Amino acid sequence: MKNNYLKVLFGLIFLALVGCQTSDTDSSDLLISQKLQQKALSSDLAYELVESLTVEVGPRLAGSEQDLVAVKWAESKLQSLGFDKVYKEAVQVPVWHRGQAKASITAPYPQPLVITALGGSIATPIEGIEANIVRFDSLNALQQASRNEVGGKIVFIDHITERHKTGKGYGKSVGGRAKGAIAAAEKGALAIIIRSIGTDHDRMAHTGMMRYKDGVKKIPAAAMSNPDADLVNAMLKRSNDIKIKLQLSSENQGFATSYNVIAEITGSSKPDEIVLIGAHLDSWDEGTGAIDDGAGVAIVTAAGKLIQDLPVKPARTVRVVLYAAEEVGLIGGKTYAKTHQAELEKHYIAAESDFGAGRIYQIDFRASEQGYAGLSLLSQPMTANNVAIGNNTASGGPDVSMLPAMGVPVASLRQDGSDYFDYHHTPNDTLDKIEPAALKQNVAAYAQFAYLMAQSTVELRPIAAK
Repeated sequence: MKNNYLKVLFGLIFLALVGCQTSDTDSSDLLISQKLQQKALSSDLAYELVESLTVEVGPRLAGSEQDLVAVKWAESKLQSLGFDKVYKEAVQVPVWHRGQAKASITAPYPQPLVITALGGSIATPIEGIEANIVRFDSLNALQQASRNEVGGKIVFIDHITERHKTGKGYGKSVGGRAKGAIAAAEKGALAIIIRSIGTDHDRMAHTGMMRYKDGVKKIPAAAMSNPDADLVNAMLKRSNDIKIKLQLSSENQGFATSYNVIAEITGSSKPDEIVLIGAHLDSWDEGTGAIDDGAGVAIVTAAGKLIQDLPVKPARTVRVVLYAAEEVGLIGGKTYAKTHQAELEKHYIAAESDFGAGRIYQIDFRASEQGYAGLSLLSQPMTANNVAIGNNTASGGPDVSMLPAMGVPVASLRQDGSDYFDYHHTPNDTLDKIEPAALKQNVAAYAQFAYLMAQSTVELRPIAAK
């Protein structure tokens, strides 16, 4: 703790020496941010919120009945916490029903497999599809294959997801999930099964959204657990003639109305300028959506509550946005950007928590070069919470990732995602995966960030190119 105080003191001295701020209240702002950190680290609110969400609502797939239960839950919680303003905005979302998913090796080594349908997949015929497997170690390898290799078979993309603190392994392998059905169908495949996009060794399959393309035949798409992918590989070492049967009853059922749920702490002197902190309210239907993204919902809500309870509100409005339908295509984020297009120039900065509840180790920005330099100095108090000042190449998080192209600066509060993809999009995404102390550290970081940004006098536009 002593070292943390020294870090804050050093930051205060450094800011005074460089003279990057001119307000008479600079030192008090920084001290308030320190108090916000201390209060966050001693508060159980975030854990209470994510426990409530996972227990009282549970899985909340966009367009489902539980999705609307989650919206009501969010409205009620935000109102009970005393935010200045709570409201919701309609979002049109696709409705997809998972149904049942079964697969088995039928020859020459009959065994059942653990699979799950990928989000948006069509069903197989009732009797299923049975065909030989053709294996590829990546989406790129599939794209390079000939139609003769693939036609009439079930494609198996066997791309292993690498474990990284930053989660960058996901970016390398997720293309097979998103685009694999298109590439396979273009070459005449009957269906596609991918190795789960996950870093675990549990016999649980990871779901996630896939895509179709107009003009390309739609084929069923599923993911198998990592141990089952290993099993299939062992079979392929023994024979090139491995036959698999796949049965899915998933169904696309049109569209429904969901909502972005929004709460505000009204700014004291610049109420029309906005600091946005967000998370997404929806989840997949396999687990209870604890780390993805119940944790994020709890983090930004608890951070907002700390600022709401300050005796004097910050200059800018702090807006907490709980987005709809992130999992099925960033629909809530895109709708928000369209709905608020006229006021985006008034958005000072935006950030989203959507990477579980691992400790935040670094904050990155996306602002003008001069603005980045100012923010790096302004954010020094966050180092007392073990958050390092990073670079100027942030994306801000999925639901705010489209905002930089519209001129809005963003920040990414980087969480340790070393084990995030062990649980991501599986039945194992449950409350016990959240460490309460790490969750509190996240709240402290978001509270400090939102407050300092709401008080900042640093000019952030135009944002720098990546």
